[in-house]
Amino acid sequence: MDIHRFEKLWIAIALLLIIGFISTVAYGSLGPGVKMIDNSGGTIDAEEVQSGSSGTGFDDPGVTKTGPNEYEVYVKAQQFQFIPGTSQPIEVPAGSTVTFYVTASDVTHGFNIAGTNVNTMVIPGQVAELTVNFEEPGSYGIVCNEYCGGGHHTMEGRLEVVPQSEYNSTEGV
Repeated sequence: MDIHRFEKLWIAIALLLIIGFISTVAYGSLGPGVKMIDNSGGTIDAEEVQSGSSGTGFDDPGVTKTGPNEYEVYVKAQQFQFIPGTSQPIEVPAGSTVTFYVTASDVTHGFNIAGTNVNTMVIPGQVAELTVNFEEPGSYGIVCNEYCGGGHHTMEGRLEVVPQSEYNSTEGV
């Protein structure tokens, strides 16, 4: 059986496209900065988070300094707000490493800081742990990207990264 040279060319192009698509998907799922969800954040009783009696940072969510230029931020997602984040922005200093601990107290939510690689699903009873470096001052939007009910479209917040000098003057306030 003789295969025409144009058929061989199209077979080669098709195989290259298939290999290219598989490579793109593999890089997108395993590439730098992409991490699969794991259980490093642990679990928590969602009812205790709702009532504020969990004995964790979720009882009084906010920013805590844990070391030089290192901060932890506990965020509670609930219909239809982030605490803190919605009524009062989360404020961290530029040049810092911030670890976010996020959980939900009612239904599944999303936690996405626009313009960064911070993006996770927030599930009641699970604590999502995400670490990010903020080198430059700026303002970032926080959005819920998992449908969580009728007011989902209003669930948003703010993250303010301020210069170190400005942060130090307001720290502890």
